[in-house]
Amino acid sequence: MKIRTSNLIFDSIVDGPSLRTVLFTQGCSHHCPGCHNTETWDPTKGQLKDVDDLFNQIINHGTKAMTFSGGEPFEQPLACASLAQRLKEQGFNLWSYSGYTWEQIQQDEDKKQLLKHLDVLVDGRFILAQKSLTLRFKGSSNQRIIDVQESIKQNKIVLYSLNKKRDFRQKREGIYI
Repeated sequence: MKIRTSNLIFDSIVDGPSLRTVLFTQGCSHHCPGCHNTETWDPTKGQLKDVDDLFNQIINHGTKAMTFSGGEPFEQPLACASLAQRLKEQGFNLWSYSGYTWEQIQQDEDKKQLLKHLDVLVDGRFILAQKSLTLRFKGSSNQRIIDVQESIKQNKIVLYSLNKKRDFRQKREGIYI
C-alpha cells in the first residue's frame, strides 16, 4: 500500500504536544483561503511512498508521537489507516488534522478506518476570518481539538483538554517533553 506524501519531518513541537514526527500527505480538495500548505493541494504531485518504508523511517527515528497533516490525510484514508494501525501497535500517540469535520468523517466508512486509530483529531476547514495566532494546535477558532477515543466511547464529541497529563509524554535524555 502506498501514500502520496509531500514531506516527512521529525522533531516538530508545533503539530501537537511533545516532540513528534509529522507526515504531510499530498492532495487536498478543500483549498482553504489562507492555507499555509498550498503546495500540498495537487494530488498528482509529491512522492508516492510505501507504507512499510514510511513505518520503518518513523520507527527508526525514535519519537513515539506522530501527526498526520497535509494536504488532507482523510483523502487517503485507507493507506493512512494502515500506517496508523501499525504505529498504534508500537505505542504511538497519533494526531491528525483534517478539513473534514467529525460529522463528515462519521458518514464515510473509509475515513472512519483512519479515525479509529487516532488519539486526537483537529477537525474543520481553516477559515481565514477566524484565524488567531493565540490558538494552540489549530489555525482558526472554528476548529475543534477532539479526543477521538473518548468520543467513540461516549458516542458524542468530547473535546481534548490541553491541560491533561497524558501517558504519551516521553522521556528523552532525562527531560520530559
